[in-house]
Amino acid sequence: MARVALIAHDEKKPTLVEIVQAYEDILSNFDLVGTGMTAKRLMRKTDLNIERKRGGSVGGDVQIAAEVVEGDIDGVIFLRDPSIAQPHEADINALLRACTVHNVPIASVPVTAEFLIEALYRKGSHHSGWRLRIK
Repeated sequence: MARVALIAHDEKKPTLVEIVQAYEDILSNFDLVGTGMTAKRLMRKTDLNIERKRGGSVGGDVQIAAEVVEGDIDGVIFLRDPSIAQPHEADINALLRACTVHNVPIASVPVTAEFLIEALYRKGSHHSGWRLRIK
């Protein structure tokens, strides 16, 4: 089962809710994790069970980055708001760097979020090898 992290800055949370609602049937097959308020809002708006980490600004992004490093995350959907400076930018960069170093796909806009969900679903139980084709 694919493990996917769901993260969104405040202004992007409604968009992530829409995506998750549209793909709820597929996402119900995944092991989901999310940062504080994002996970809470998604669980209120759907029937999905999402493991809640701390809020992004208080360590949640770093908790997810650690799971990426350990090989426990298969994909990240992180809808960022680039128009607002984030006080925890260093944590965000650590998560982005972890995904890059460990070749974990990260979707930052709605269309790539949909691609990621659909790709992981199509791969099913064989998703673990798809990242290893190109190094």
